[in-house]
Amino acid sequence: MELPEMRYPLGRNQLLDLYYFMKLTRELDRQLVRLFRQDKVVGGLYSSLGQEAIAVGTAYALEKQDWMAPMIRNAGSLLVRGFQPRDIFMQYMARAGSPTGGKDNTCHFGDIHGRHVVSPISMLGDLIPVMTGVAMGGRYLGQKLVTMTWIGDGGTSTGAFHEGMNLAATQRAPFVCIVENNQWAYSTPVARQAPIRNLADRAHAYGIASFIVDGNDVAAVYQTTRQAVESARRGEGPILIEAKTMRMSGHAQHDAADYVPREMIRYWKARDPIERYDRWLRLNNIWNAKQKADMDARIDRELKQELELAEKSPLPGPEQTEVGVYCEGCHTIEARWERPADRVQPPKAGVKAAWTIADFGAFEADAPGSAPAASPSPSRAAGKRPSKRAGRGTSRSKPRSKPRAKSPSKGKR
Repeated sequence: MELPEMRYPLGRNQLLDLYYFMKLTRELDRQLVRLFRQDKVVGGLYSSLGQEAIAVGTAYALEKQDWMAPMIRNAGSLLVRGFQPRDIFMQYMARAGSPTGGKDNTCHFGDIHGRHVVSPISMLGDLIPVMTGVAMGGRYLGQKLVTMTWIGDGGTSTGAFHEGMNLAATQRAPFVCIVENNQWAYSTPVARQAPIRNLADRAHAYGIASFIVDGNDVAAVYQTTRQAVESARRGEGPILIEAKTMRMSGHAQHDAADYVPREMIRYWKARDPIERYDRWLRLNNIWNAKQKADMDARIDRELKQELELAEKSPLPGPEQTEVGVYCEGCHTIEARWERPADRVQPPKAGVKAAWTIADFGAFEADAPGSAPAASPSPSRAAGKRPSKRAGRGTSRSKPRSKPRAKSPSKGKR
């Protein structure tokens, strides 16, 4: 069987993995809604309906040594990383067997040592500087790792997002930021909270690369993210990827999303990521209707078994209240050097401890890519007539073109 041509080729089993994890995420989400309506979920429930391709496609592009920090709509990334549905079921039901022992809900859990997953932070934007720090620390220790986190369109307006992206850019950290533009910051449309159409344009302010990708095309998401991850691993600095998608339910289960135009829901429903990928798999003769039915039945069986195991887990006992509040020998925190430590310390450090300023910050009115100059050019200051090229003492930079990720589904490089 001849597989579609891709820049980063995937085998048949890998292509089927993408469907498996997306459909598993979707059915897990539906089961959690049923549990919520049965009053078995403790706290809020946040859906990833319609956004499965982003969490799965981006996480699938990471290597084992890489680190990630998911948010509330990235359950698919946890499944890709090796967590089981029972972990998520128990977490939402606050059971003793959950990753946090029933002491936290939603997807607020991680695994630093085994899976390199940093727990979510509810304050939007705060994971940007955290994962930048992980990337810088890994590089210092000689680890060839890349870090990744996700943020919504609304979260890109927070101060922590800008501070973190600026830090990542100035330090050229091996970091990939996935902006999930799902059109709504709770009940506020993107156009009412950002004065630009493409949130990827914000990368220009930090001097870093950015991509825009169809967030409902899992193959395109994977290919674009893989390209970004490899670029960051080569030391080319952080990259911002804007994945355009749609939040197909309310902000949480308590939100009916009546503020969303019905025609907008219909538009995006016709572009459902799982149905699109199923058609793409059939079009490329990767599977047929029977094989899809077998996969769907397997997912149903697995989720039923996982839910049974989760519901057998008891609620945490009162004696667990004080356990785990402080780290009392539960784990050891130590640096994992993958290069000689003395190579980053004087006198063997390869970088001289002195600043080098290329042009001393000199003013250049006609510098390429610069903003319009606010002060008179040297010719105007000397009383000379400004040249046509210089305009009225200002240099106008042409908008920089942004690479747009093309879907590998079309068989193009």
